[in-house]
Amino acid sequence: MTRFLLSLALVAGGGARAADPVVFVTAFAPGDKGGIHAYTFDTAAGKLTALRRTGGVENPFYLALTPDRKTLLSIHAKTFGGKDHEEVAAFALVGRSGELKPLNRQTTRGTASCYLDVDKTGRTALVANYLTGSVASYPLAADGSLGPPASFHQHAGSSVNPQRQKGPNAHCIVVSPDNKYAFAADLGIDKVLCYKLDAAAGKLTPNDPPFAKSPAGAGPRHLTFHPNAKHVYVVNELLNSVTVFDYAAATGSLTEKQTIPTLPGEFKGTSYCADVKVTPDGRFLYATNRGHDSIAAYKVGDDGRLSLVAIEPSLGKGPQNLLATPDGRWLLCANMPGGNVVVFRIDAQSGRLTPHGEPVRQTSPSSMVWVP
Repeated sequence: MTRFLLSLALVAGGGARAADPVVFVTAFAPGDKGGIHAYTFDTAAGKLTALRRTGGVENPFYLALTPDRKTLLSIHAKTFGGKDHEEVAAFALVGRSGELKPLNRQTTRGTASCYLDVDKTGRTALVANYLTGSVASYPLAADGSLGPPASFHQHAGSSVNPQRQKGPNAHCIVVSPDNKYAFAADLGIDKVLCYKLDAAAGKLTPNDPPFAKSPAGAGPRHLTFHPNAKHVYVVNELLNSVTVFDYAAATGSLTEKQTIPTLPGEFKGTSYCADVKVTPDGRFLYATNRGHDSIAAYKVGDDGRLSLVAIEPSLGKGPQNLLATPDGRWLLCANMPGGNVVVFRIDAQSGRLTPHGEPVRQTSPSSMVWVP
C-alpha cells in the first residue's frame, strides 16, 4: 500500500518523468563548444527538457545506439574533414540519467566521418567516411568497447557533377533489417553499394551484385528501410529527390521504382537534401531540404511508392536530421546551422506536420538518438 501511495505521489509531483525516454543530441562544433546533450522527452506533452551535457567530444557529427541500449557511439574529430583520420568513440550509458561514461576510441581510417550504424546483434559497428569515400567495420566487445577496424573498403569512381562528384563520398552505411547486408549511399559516384555482413566477425565483404545505381547526378546521401523490409528510400542531396527501391533480401539487390522531388516546382533557389525517415507504422515518410529549409511529407502506398502530402517549414535554417518517435505521434527536426530542435505533431490521418511548442535552442544539433 505504501509503495502504491508513493507511486501516486511521484505521478502527481512530476516524478514520473524519470520514465520518459531520453533523446541524445549532438552539438557539432570543435573544442568546448562540441558535445552530446541529453534531454527527456514527454511523449504525452511532446516536450523536450534538458537533462545534462557531455563534453570532451569534438565535432560529434553522428550518433548510433547499440540494440541493448547500453552503448552510444559518436564521431569524434578535432578537425572535421582535416588531414588526420577521425575516430569513433564509444560511451556507456549510465542508467537513465543522460550521463555517458567514455569507453574507448578507434580510428575511422578516413575524414569527414559522417554516419554510424550498429548491426542487430550489437556485435558490429559501421562508419562511413565522406571526404575520403570509404567505409569501415568494427567488432564490439561485450562491454560496448570498440575493437580495431576489422574491414575497410575504399570506394572509387566519379559521376556527372564536376563540382561535387569528382570522386567517392560515402555518406551513410545502414544495416538491412535481416542483418545480412549493409548498404552505403555514395554521393560522389551515384551508387548505393551493398556489402555482405558477417556480424560475428565484425566484417564487410562486397556483395554480388555490388551496387545499385542512383539517377545520374542525384548524389545519394541517406537511406532508410521501410518497416516491412521490402523497400528502401534514398534521399538525393544534389537533385533534391527521394528514390524508392524494392529490396530483394535473397540477393541483396535493389530495383529502382520511383524518384520524386522534395521541393515545390516553383522554387528556383539553392537547396540540398539531408535526411529521410519513415514512421514506425510505415505510413508516412519525411525528407529535409537545406536551403528551402523545409520538410517534405509523403504518404507511403501499399506498393511502397510515395505521394506528396505537403512541404512544411522546418522553423530553422538547414534541417539536418529527423527523428520519428516510436508511437508515430511526433517528429523531431534538428536544424543544425539554425541552432534549434523543433518538435512537430504528426497528423495520424494525413501525415501533415504541425509545430508544437517552442523550438529548443542548442548549438549546431546534427544527430539525434532515441533511448526508450
